[in-house]
Amino acid sequence: MREITEVIVHCSATPEGRDVSTETIRGWHTEGNGWSDIGYHCVVELDGKVCAGRDEERSGAHAKGHNKKSIGVCYVGGVDADQNPKDTRTDAQKESLKNLLKELIGRYPRAKIYGHRDFSDKACPSFDAKAEYADL
Repeated sequence: MREITEVIVHCSATPEGRDVSTETIRGWHTEGNGWSDIGYHCVVELDGKVCAGRDEERSGAHAKGHNKKSIGVCYVGGVDADQNPKDTRTDAQKESLKNLLKELIGRYPRAKIYGHRDFSDKACPSFDAKAEYADL
């Protein structure tokens, strides 16, 4: 079993309201990037549905230098129509993401929650996940 010390929240960097499926993201990663699977362990789609991505026992491909000891979670959205960072989470996504993160912290009690932006010069996930989920 991998030692998990970080749960890292991402966005798909797709425009607000654009319905992108987990399978579409998987295709971007496998066909577009040549990876063996989707880089994230979970994806929260627009309707709040939480979809499984890469198996949690496998290191992700979502945060350079942090994949070995992390779980990657992505919500669909994260930018406005002009590709500017924007917290586009629907109410259903907010609820599902919070419940998912609670579940992951329950499973990996040594883990802390971060946003991708805490490790990269990016706006992703377009909100401060570390602050928002500090109480989990």
